[in-house]
Amino acid sequence: MFLQTIKGNTVEKHNNPAAVQLKGVLKRFGKVVAVQKMDLDFEEGSLVTLLGPSGCGKTTILRMISGLESPTEGDIYIKGKRVNDIPIHKRNLGMIFQNYALFPHKTIFDNVAFGLKYRDVAKSEIEGKVKKALEMVRLPGVENRMPSQLSGGQQQRIAMARSIVIEPDVLLMDEPLSALDENLREEMRREIDNLQQILGVTTVFVTHDQREALSMSDKIVVMNDGLKQQEGNPEQVYNYPDNHFVADFLGHSNFFNAVVSGIQGDMVSLDLNDGNQFRIVHPGQWAPGEPVELVVRAQNFKVSSQDAPSPEPDMNSFSGIIKDRSYMGGEVSYFVELESGTMVHAIGIAKLRPMRKGTSIRIHVAPRHCGLLKVVKQT
Repeated sequence: MFLQTIKGNTVEKHNNPAAVQLKGVLKRFGKVVAVQKMDLDFEEGSLVTLLGPSGCGKTTILRMISGLESPTEGDIYIKGKRVNDIPIHKRNLGMIFQNYALFPHKTIFDNVAFGLKYRDVAKSEIEGKVKKALEMVRLPGVENRMPSQLSGGQQQRIAMARSIVIEPDVLLMDEPLSALDENLREEMRREIDNLQQILGVTTVFVTHDQREALSMSDKIVVMNDGLKQQEGNPEQVYNYPDNHFVADFLGHSNFFNAVVSGIQGDMVSLDLNDGNQFRIVHPGQWAPGEPVELVVRAQNFKVSSQDAPSPEPDMNSFSGIIKDRSYMGGEVSYFVELESGTMVHAIGIAKLRPMRKGTSIRIHVAPRHCGLLKVVKQT
């Protein structure tokens, strides 16, 4: 059986020990600090995504875990064992890259079997292991083909088969879907997610694509400028961002400067800088007169005709004019100028006849669908 005993079709992932740990890890290239002091735990059997823009340090972390780079400071542990001085070929890791990294002159069988041949696996066992790996990625019977005879999506499946056939302790994926078209990426996202759950192998997934991170991860680590900005499950990170960067990077957000004008239980009243007023539900330590930043996801704004009633009681409602819009099939992206002059981005479900530019409308958002951030003083 591959990797570990499973329960039904998926491995239980709760309260498991850390399969990978970073303790005080720092990476410096000359005078440039690529990863600042970093502490991370990757739970056994989980899929953890390192998410952030190019140059944020996520791939450098992956390369340090793999052994392709050495940390300047700190320690890396795999299965409780410090691996700083252990070479890459002795770490028992599976790796999948953006460019697949298949050997073009070798058959599919030889590509998948490559890692087994260097692990003293008996020849009598290799054929069965390769066959099982190809069945798991839903490409049985292609052993004698060459990589050039397969599509991009099929080649990515072969790269997955080559990585899992060695029964790795940890699977590392560096932007594995970025070379695929959107429809194929969606299919491969589901494929990777399902396969990871079946195998139960701890997986570290690197991407700059928020949709990949949100749809696949047990935990997301959001990074910027070599620093961990926030970590948590997808719902926590998306709905309760810790700072402006996280709120802005995950999803389409509107930001408003405001001052707390009143507090009643978890209900916070705000005076916006443009003169509008908001009421939101946001537990926390807030004080009257405190400057804050209001965050509203574009999907949480509801757009209606000017004379339509509010969709729900107690919603924040404002009048405005559609200055621009983008029709995206299932959704419509509206850019609305409020009477105060503030521009608001709202994304709604596309109806048969989306509202046009220049239309006077009202936008609404429920108090529970707003976020509040502390204003960080610049030093």
